[in-house]
Amino acid sequence: MRLEELKTWNKDDYYLIDVRSKLESERNPVDNAIWMSEKEVIEKEFDKKTVLFCRNGTITQKICEKKGNETYYLEGGYFSIVMDRLAQKDDDFYKTVEHSIIKKYRAKIWSKFTKALKEYKLVNEGDCIGVCISGGKDSMLMAKLFQELHAHTDIPFDVKFIVMDPGYSVENRRVIEENCRKLHIPITVYETAIFENVEHIKKSPCYICARMRRGHLYAFAQDLGCNKIALGHHYDDVIETILMSMLYGGQVQTMMPKLHSTNFGQMEIIRPLYFVREEDIKSWVKYNDLYFIQCACKFTDDYTTNDEEHVSKRQEIKHLIRDLKQVNPYVEANIFKSVENISLTNVVGYKDEEGYHHFLDDYDKK
Repeated sequence: MRLEELKTWNKDDYYLIDVRSKLESERNPVDNAIWMSEKEVIEKEFDKKTVLFCRNGTITQKICEKKGNETYYLEGGYFSIVMDRLAQKDDDFYKTVEHSIIKKYRAKIWSKFTKALKEYKLVNEGDCIGVCISGGKDSMLMAKLFQELHAHTDIPFDVKFIVMDPGYSVENRRVIEENCRKLHIPITVYETAIFENVEHIKKSPCYICARMRRGHLYAFAQDLGCNKIALGHHYDDVIETILMSMLYGGQVQTMMPKLHSTNFGQMEIIRPLYFVREEDIKSWVKYNDLYFIQCACKFTDDYTTNDEEHVSKRQEIKHLIRDLKQVNPYVEANIFKSVENISLTNVVGYKDEEGYHHFLDDYDKK
């Protein structure tokens, strides 16, 4: 079924079912859609027509073959919804988005963005910052924030908006480029063959892919004259990383607001959304009727990860924090502050550039 046909239907006459991954559905929701796993859809008997959509239509087409009559799949999937919404935006749409950042979301987004810049000295005079755009909501917001900063700050600095294409599908590439065009973000696209290179790696392909992408970004940004690259990690990413390190890594560490590169000279990573909450980013996205992509990896286009055994550790941590917050509303802030208030005299051991230190090393001396 094409989207144009679906628009002619009465919304009360059918269910719109989202079978993307749970994480992708939560981060990029579609109005009036109900999330269900592939297994749940196949097993459930619906009392009216059902229209399914995944990322690009591949998965839902297969489901429909099993379900039979009264079950339809949306051709092009989520991509078709995104492109349809973008086509409805007028040429001045970007002005509305920019106005919302400075006015409606001034306290929750703009002020927290500038607070991180000042507190961690992320942007300095003479910097040339490569803003890395993945195509998701976080990096797109970061790009718009840097545009506003560049237009109104007294600090002289330059900014480049970089999209690295590691081998995106045609649909992914088109969504990213069209979003940037509508939002008036002047991007420079850098093409690589990373996806092709990691396609046959069985052990930790996502980790290796991420490392390769980071290296390519450093190199390309450096060629453009940048001394820093900006990544779109936000407050929730930070606290989730802290808990993941403790519960799965057996160590206490955090996602730093800025970090020197070990292989690219004077290059630095900065994270300007360090204080911005994900729920506020989602609110900004919904307010402006924006639609982005979650993961642009073409190797995830033909399968879902909805089964519990495949749920990512980060998603598990996200749910854990949500449950803890019901008991203690300050738990998120306490997790965040915990790595700012470490007392080295009250830990059994710690590591620094000189190596590992144990509390017994000088215990008797004290």
